[in-house]
Amino acid sequence: MARKGAVVLAGAATGLVLVAFGRSLQTTPQSAGASVVPESIDIPSIDVEAPLMKLGLSKDGEVELPPYEKPKMAGWFSGSAVPGEKGASVIVGHVDTKTAPAVFFKLRQVRKGEIVKVERSDGKVVEYKVDSIEQVHKDSFPAKRVYVDDGLKLVTCGGKFDYAKGEYVDNIIVYASKA
Repeated sequence: MARKGAVVLAGAATGLVLVAFGRSLQTTPQSAGASVVPESIDIPSIDVEAPLMKLGLSKDGEVELPPYEKPKMAGWFSGSAVPGEKGASVIVGHVDTKTAPAVFFKLRQVRKGEIVKVERSDGKVVEYKVDSIEQVHKDSFPAKRVYVDDGLKLVTCGGKFDYAKGEYVDNIIVYASKA
């Protein structure tokens, strides 16, 4: 569970990193064509099968989050590459809500070598193999590694919950490359 502001640093860093590398925040990657989008994610090792929604940037320049009212849904950041295409592809999901686990509740249990599948609107299923998992403090969010470097990145909250701020202090990030 995290407040909207929980991704302020990640969102701001995303903007700075993408601008620094010459990518526009307002355009969707063109490598797969505008009509191809990821539709669902399957992570068999942690029993996740979830639909994906398209996420953009908020007016504040933050990466949008899936709505809390849909805890079993993850979201693909449309400012990133379509899974299966060259570039960074980013999928975000909540770890929990105020009352129950959410789609990426078990993400921290994923291990190196496990498979993640993403189904696209063109019928392709892209398989990725997990390369690494890290837990990082939100103040040290690795924006370039997540939003610029090639591969699939799965991002959720983790670590201790800061009750004063109403958010987790860390992010759990899974890095994967095409299998």
